[in-house]
Amino acid sequence: MAGSFFKGRFLSLFDYKTEKYIVAKNKKVGVLYRLIQLSIIGYIIGWVFVSKKGYQETDEAIQSSIITKLKGVSVTNTTESGLLVWGPEDYVIPPQGEAVLFVVTNFLETPNQKLGYCAESLKVLDGHCREDDDCEEGKMVTAGNGIRSGRCLRKDENSTGTCEIYGWCPIERKFKPKGPLLTNAENFTIYIKNFINFPKFTFSKSNVFETTDDSYLRKCRFDEELHPYCPIFRLGDITRRAGYNFQDMATFGASIGIMIEWYCDLDKGGSHCHPQYHFTRLDISVSKQTIAAGFNFRHTRYFRNAAGESYRSLFKVYGIRFNIMVHGEAGKFSIIPTLINVGSGLALMGAGAFFCDMVLLYLMKKGDSYRERKFEGSKSKKSTSEEDSVEDRKGATEQDNLTF
Repeated sequence: MAGSFFKGRFLSLFDYKTEKYIVAKNKKVGVLYRLIQLSIIGYIIGWVFVSKKGYQETDEAIQSSIITKLKGVSVTNTTESGLLVWGPEDYVIPPQGEAVLFVVTNFLETPNQKLGYCAESLKVLDGHCREDDDCEEGKMVTAGNGIRSGRCLRKDENSTGTCEIYGWCPIERKFKPKGPLLTNAENFTIYIKNFINFPKFTFSKSNVFETTDDSYLRKCRFDEELHPYCPIFRLGDITRRAGYNFQDMATFGASIGIMIEWYCDLDKGGSHCHPQYHFTRLDISVSKQTIAAGFNFRHTRYFRNAAGESYRSLFKVYGIRFNIMVHGEAGKFSIIPTLINVGSGLALMGAGAFFCDMVLLYLMKKGDSYRERKFEGSKSKKSTSEEDSVEDRKGATEQDNLTF
């Protein structure tokens, strides 16, 4: 007896149980159900497959290489330096051609500094003194000029003096520039060579026009419509595309971001994979109210005179800092994401039926009648057997019809 019971339970595992369908003849719910279906179908086709290309496998691990080179010459004539000719080896920092580079557009020079003793800058808040005790010996000056000797330099006993320091003298000249010295820097050109690779699809490409004409790069300039594969950009055009005038930024400097984006649909072939350029200013906030705008730093040039004494010229340089960034994504048809998204769509269809059931059960006036037909309670074995024989005569596949 027990064996037959467990055998029946085991065999019941292989039974197929179908759902019972009830046709609810309610036009409002029927229209709602069809609208939900159409919305889901529109979402799957329009958004998932057409817009987001859900049938594709993607690769966002773009591998990129950037090579840069600048060209252009400018002339400056200042009291400290005299007449100077600036080439790329002078105004490009660093000169190796990296993805981040700085182009000098303005500078302040403190020439012929020599190690020795001199007066501290008057702009140092605690640099004023009345006696030697006001100058703490050995203290490093916050402005970076040197180390205090402990002496107070005064004209006479009744005057206020400044602390003496040991450092590079004379100290750095402190004033704000009134205009850029490399006035034609906006006509300099930057050559940006970008190689990209999507390893998942073994696809590579560059932003340089493929041609055998050696003169192409010497005469072309980047243009979105005419020359999208010309990698040579005029600096003034870059800042203009970022929404700013080059001369307005050249005095105190700025930071410009150059974004190269590669979004490639490899189902259409590599010829449809094009670089897209975006330019933005990075050193200023959205409100444009900041005291941190601009970009500058200091560097020195050392030399010796005929007597072998060491000197240096201190330069505080202002200019445009360019940050070249590369992002991208490639996609290609794959059966796995296609099946996943189709399955998700079918699951959403079931959610639409569930929602309409909730409307019939809890929002319709005759929800009790629908509940009685949809959810049948268990009955005694005898009555169940009699009912089964009646159902057999009617046909097991007949659907119930419920009118509201």
